[in-house]
Amino acid sequence: MRMSRPGPVRFLRTEATMAFPEGRLLALRDARLHVLAPDGWTRLGRERPRDSSWLSREEAEDWCERAGWNLHLLDSVPGDD
Repeated sequence: MRMSRPGPVRFLRTEATMAFPEGRLLALRDARLHVLAPDGWTRLGRERPRDSSWLSREEAEDWCERAGWNLHLLDSVPGDD
């Protein structure tokens, strides 16, 4: 069985809402979208929300710092198994 490395991760942020003033952090890896939730990354599917904007890795780190999330979460986005 051949093990392959997961594809690169691209980050996105949704628009701010009353419930999420910093927006939600999303990650796209292997054509699957995930949202950062209190229990880690949750799979959303493949459709990118219309109100989302692309973030660089540095911008995603800044988002985590403002929101109080551990930066190591950016390295734990699930990939296709």
